[in-house]
Amino acid sequence: MHKVVALALGDVVAFDLSIPAQIFGHRTERERYEFTVCGERAGSVQSTTGFAVRATAGLDALTSADTVIVPGYHPIDDPSPRVARALRAAAERGARIASVCTGAFALAGAGLLDGRTATTHWQDAAELASRFPRVRVSPDVLYVDEGQLLTSAGVAAGIDLCLHLYRNDQGAAAAAEVAQRMVVALHRVGGQAQHLRRTLPETGTGGLAETCDWAVDHLDRPLTVYQLAQHAGYSPRTFARRFRAEIGMTPLRWLTAQRLLEARRLLESTDLSIDEVARLCGLGTAANLRLHLARDATTTPTAYRTAFRGVGRLG
Repeated sequence: MHKVVALALGDVVAFDLSIPAQIFGHRTERERYEFTVCGERAGSVQSTTGFAVRATAGLDALTSADTVIVPGYHPIDDPSPRVARALRAAAERGARIASVCTGAFALAGAGLLDGRTATTHWQDAAELASRFPRVRVSPDVLYVDEGQLLTSAGVAAGIDLCLHLYRNDQGAAAAAEVAQRMVVALHRVGGQAQHLRRTLPETGTGGLAETCDWAVDHLDRPLTVYQLAQHAGYSPRTFARRFRAEIGMTPLRWLTAQRLLEARRLLESTDLSIDEVARLCGLGTAANLRLHLARDATTTPTAYRTAFRGVGRLG
C-alpha cells in the first residue's frame, strides 16, 4: 500500500488539495493508495475559499509517507521550522515530494529545491526566483519532474502533475482510466505552456484537432511537419506557428509524446517484440525507443513491460 500524504498549510488552496484527494484518495484507489490529509497539527485548516478542511493527522504522518504532496497556500510565507524539518526528513529518507502551485514555496523554504529546476503559478514565478535564487525557476511549463522532487504550475496544472505521478506508479492504461473518470485530458506534457492564447478546438471540428486525431491514427508512419501542415490546410511555417500558439509546444515534440504514449500502451497490453512496438508507434527502432523511454520514464522497454504488464507497479 503506497501512502500519499497531502500537507495542508493554512490557508490552503482547496482546489489544489482536492486534486491529489480525487486521484489518490478516490474510493476506487483504496487497494493501491492510502491517502491522508495532514497539517502542521491535526485539526481544522482554513482554506483560501472561506471554509475549513480537517487534517486528520499532524506532521508525524510524513514520517511514513511514500509520497508527500504540498498544495498551494496563502500567504506564501516560508514554512515554519517544524514543517521545514519534517519535509527535509521525508526527503532524506527517500520519500517522493511534490508541490501544486504555490506549494513550491514550502519546498523552496525547506531548502529542497536548491540547485533544482522548479515551477509554480506563472503569477508567482518571479517572486519564487527572487526569494530563492538557488532555485532554477521555469515559469512557463505545466510541471517539472526532477525525480524525487516535482513541482507543478498553478491550479489545474496540479491535475497534470498528479496524473504524471499516477502514470509512473501504475502505467499509462491505468492513468487513462483515471483521466476518463475525472473527465480531463489524458496527457499533457510537462513542458507544455501554462497559458495559451486559446484552447485546442474540440475533436472533429476541423483544423488542428482533426489533424491531431489523424496523426494519432497514423503513428506508425514517419510523419513530418509538412505532412501535418498539408492535412490541416496550412503552409508548414503557418502550421508550426499556430500549433505552438494553440498547443504550447512544437509539432514534433507533441508527436514524440504521442508516440511514447502509444509505446507505453503497447508494452503494457501486448506481447509484441520491442522492435515491433518501436515500429508501430513510429519511433523506428528498438534503440530509438530505448533512448526516448529512458528520457521520459527513466526505464527500459523491458523493465517497463515487466513493471506494468497486468498490474501497476504499486498495485
